[in-house]
Amino acid sequence: MNPGLAVLLVALVAASVFGLVRRRSDGLLREAGDVARDRGPAVGERPGPPTGVLGVDDLGGPLGTRFTLVQFSSDFCQPCRVTRTVLTDVAQTVPGVVHVEIDAASNLDLVRRVDVRRTPTVLVLDGSGREIRRAAGAPRKAAVLAFLAELS
Repeated sequence: MNPGLAVLLVALVAASVFGLVRRRSDGLLREAGDVARDRGPAVGERPGPPTGVLGVDDLGGPLGTRFTLVQFSSDFCQPCRVTRTVLTDVAQTVPGVVHVEIDAASNLDLVRRVDVRRTPTVLVLDGSGREIRRAAGAPRKAAVLAFLAELS
């Protein structure tokens, strides 16, 4: 077999496997600690999940009485538009839930503090501003609604 053809086949298989794994995990609402454990600490980072509570100063608006859906977006991000529509609809449907969208490029300090690595990233905060779930990628509306119903 031609060595160039073998390299091409290996690259195609690797790309396909990566795409399938990414598709299955994209947008899943996971516990904040699970995300940090899976990824491991970055260079110079303390081990463990990001800590802290987000408030009005961080979000630029009030927290929801039950939950706040915080979406980190960027201008060039196509899935961010879908996520905005989904989360806005959820916030209008579920009482006590607020959707806040934050431009990642304009808020780099906050992005670093809560360890956002891609857009869209969605944080689900409880009524006190503590992160309880996180999704990297566009979450599905049914999954967000099911999670909020489970906690109610």
